[in-house]
Amino acid sequence: MTTSLEQSPRVPRTVWVLGFVSLMMDVSSEIIHSLLPVFMTMVLGTSATTVGVIEGIAEATALITKVFSGVLSDYVGKRKWLAVIGYGMAGVTKPLFALATGPAWVLGARFLDRIGKGIRGAPRDALIADVTPAELRGAAFGLRQSLDTVGAFIGPLLAMGLMLLWSDNFRAVFWVAVIPALMAVLLLAVGVREPARARRAGKVAFPISRAALKQLPDSYWWVVAAGAVLTLARFSEAFLVLRAQQSGLAVALVPLVLVLMNAIYAVGAYPFGILADRMSHYSLLIMGIVPLIVADLLLAYDGGLGWIAAGLVFWGLHMAATQGLLAAMIADTAPTDLRGTAYGLFNLGSGVAMLLASVVAGLLWDMLGPAATFEAGAVFAAAALVLLVLRRPQAAVEQ
Repeated sequence: MTTSLEQSPRVPRTVWVLGFVSLMMDVSSEIIHSLLPVFMTMVLGTSATTVGVIEGIAEATALITKVFSGVLSDYVGKRKWLAVIGYGMAGVTKPLFALATGPAWVLGARFLDRIGKGIRGAPRDALIADVTPAELRGAAFGLRQSLDTVGAFIGPLLAMGLMLLWSDNFRAVFWVAVIPALMAVLLLAVGVREPARARRAGKVAFPISRAALKQLPDSYWWVVAAGAVLTLARFSEAFLVLRAQQSGLAVALVPLVLVLMNAIYAVGAYPFGILADRMSHYSLLIMGIVPLIVADLLLAYDGGLGWIAAGLVFWGLHMAATQGLLAAMIADTAPTDLRGTAYGLFNLGSGVAMLLASVVAGLLWDMLGPAATFEAGAVFAAAALVLLVLRRPQAAVEQ
């Protein structure tokens, strides 16, 4: 990236490339993930609790792994090749889903796939922050998230078409997911040039040390807490897929669940990112919780597929309003040379919350029914809203 591009009022080219890398990997991942919950319950015979445990472990693994990749990227001063390793690891795990013969195999594949996601996530986000001017960070993170989410609804569309074409052959569809994953790795390897970063004079402290962590301000830790609370209120999207299938949606059409939710997410992420550069981050975060409460209530009500669709729209609005915003808030509150660590610790808190939320969601589903899962989600989201209102951050988070 040249100096002139970095100083331009436009979103840097590196952000666009990383966005398209995310798009292609999400096409690959969502071909599998849009079908995996139904594949596990219908083909492998697993329970909703098992689905929740597998999804919780997988997503928590991705988030927790970001701690170590973020710390390492700060310590060695390199972001790109850690991201390449992470995307590459995710790519090589795709065939394992097509070969799975039981839930243990799926857990292993999801575990390795999410380690890859964890390795790439914090260095990628820190790289975006490195190349983007402060006044454009909301737009930059929103753009990357938007392109990522375009992939997240193209993937389910492909999955649906292939399921119809190949008479619900899950394994054949899973093999197709290998192609866009490899394309993503190649684009990242040849299309991104990492900028030189200024390093502090003298010996560089290991970022996870107590001295380094003391440099992270209170406003940063407030964002970490807010992200964890929101994740606790929003369990794995696998339960959205199961809810639609349980309400009567044909197996081949189940990927439409993620198509609809991610279409709303993709359309809204960039505009919300621009809005984040123009208004209080705190106020926008509060606003973004309300659609999650509405979504959970709609999904809890067993009124047919129309209610499910409405719930998915509001779920997508919540994701669009909050995910890029939280990433921008981390960039604004963390020191430049600790950004990788900051993103990693943020995702550690979210990972623990995701594991807990998904396990509880699965248990409620099996013990009390699908409605109870989403009713509990609405309660957690409302509690998160109250806590964030009562625990207003310092001015540094206000922007």
